[in-house]
Amino acid sequence: MATKTNPVFWSFLLIFTVLLSCKEERQIKRESPGDLFPGLFEAVQSAGIFPDSKTFTDCVPKRDPHKILEDFKKEKGKPGFDLKKFAEKNFELPEHAGEEYKTNIKAGVEPHINELWNVLTRKPDKYVQYSSLISLPYSYVVPGGRFREVYYWDSYFTMLGLEESRRIDLVENMVNNFAYLIRTYGFIPNGNRTYYLTRSQPPYFSLMLQLLMNNKAGKADSVLIANRDVLEKEYHFWMNTVNEKDTASAHVVRLQDSVVLNRYFDAGDWPREEAYHEDITTAAQSTGSKADAYRQLRSGAESGWDFSSRWFADASNLRTIRTTDIIPVDLNCLLYNLEMTLVKAYNREGDKKAREHMQRQADRRKRAVIQYCWDNKTGWFRDYNWRKQQQTGILSLAGVYPLYFGLASEGQAARVAVMLNSQFLKAGGLVSTLQNTGQQWDAPNGWAPLQWMAIKGLMEYKKNALAAEIADRWSRQNIRVFNKTGKLLEKYNVTDTTLIAGGGEYPNQDGFGWTNGVLLKILRMDLQKK
Repeated sequence: MATKTNPVFWSFLLIFTVLLSCKEERQIKRESPGDLFPGLFEAVQSAGIFPDSKTFTDCVPKRDPHKILEDFKKEKGKPGFDLKKFAEKNFELPEHAGEEYKTNIKAGVEPHINELWNVLTRKPDKYVQYSSLISLPYSYVVPGGRFREVYYWDSYFTMLGLEESRRIDLVENMVNNFAYLIRTYGFIPNGNRTYYLTRSQPPYFSLMLQLLMNNKAGKADSVLIANRDVLEKEYHFWMNTVNEKDTASAHVVRLQDSVVLNRYFDAGDWPREEAYHEDITTAAQSTGSKADAYRQLRSGAESGWDFSSRWFADASNLRTIRTTDIIPVDLNCLLYNLEMTLVKAYNREGDKKAREHMQRQADRRKRAVIQYCWDNKTGWFRDYNWRKQQQTGILSLAGVYPLYFGLASEGQAARVAVMLNSQFLKAGGLVSTLQNTGQQWDAPNGWAPLQWMAIKGLMEYKKNALAAEIADRWSRQNIRVFNKTGKLLEKYNVTDTTLIAGGGEYPNQDGFGWTNGVLLKILRMDLQKK
């Protein structure tokens, strides 16, 4: 047996540590398609040879990128050069998730959802050199359509349905995948693609962990303690800052009274590779610098609300996007829950000092959300523009998050319920905002995750009648479309239930992970209108 004085043991340990570090470093520095194919990437994306900008980012090169680039440089200037044929010759094109699946409408929507879990499940990834896909060690569920990889906040709402289908094995696998990503990269990327490594998405990991704990009878504490380091790393990602003297740095904003709240912030200031043409076009119309426009667009993508009038300076035009100026009420409620989950973890471990510190952090955040985001005039929780030192003029469903996490008073919850009923509730469910801008996270569209946050938030304050009405209208719209098309969609037009949802950078996608999850959860709820 090796001992502390055994030089062979320590030499072996040093070599093993270095190799492990190198392996992790190689994975962390994996290059994106734009890095691997400079010149060719921009040419393909600018030419629009694929209808969807995401197609080329998900292609897998058939041979060494250097050789592909050499051939491109030799051939591009020749008469008759066909860029599309060159791309198709040198790259394997991606498939749409679930596109070959045929629906049996007569079987009903619940059997359809249960079958789709298998269709949308991906086995543990095998590493493919030069692919933009970040390989994950456990199986996982993708949303569907063009979204052929796992997505961070989508996955929580997918897990709600997996729980109802008693697929706790998949829930646990997905939690373990996200823990792996945090331990490897320090955060959960937007999705498991190299071109997403500059940003995260709304931090739902603590909610995922709580869901898993609720389904691990007798093992909840061990699950929590085993993932304490993961919770801490994600918290550090959101709370880490470059310069403590700055008013705003990365995800952190310091307000005048020393209160610290958070914003969305992408580390990149270049066009999103998966939306290259779209970002180039928007930046060209921006009144500011192109680099700043790219960062604002990227940060909007980190929010998951890509895109919405929530982020616009003039409430209507994408070219005025100012995401990093906004302190979002929903993000800070999610981080409050992360802090409270860490409080619970420290309490389980008997770490009184850490528990008391994190409880103070959570209490400060709660007070700050109420102070800066509650609008007593309208009876709604609004986002806060820290540059203008005032709440934004946009009413959005992000305002229900303080109810979901129990931050609101009874009086505030009652007023939010009135606003939901009078302003947001439409024939097919809740509209995301009251603005109709042509963006997909504005009117007339409704989205499954926001319906769920509103329904559960109302139930926290015993507003069951309104919660039941929202659930009923939303599920009826889902099923109405399913009976006509055999599909469950990414988003819905909730204002005119005869029309499909529109807006955004790509067509409405079917599949669809979070719609399936929320719908199944609603259908299994015993929620009476009383």
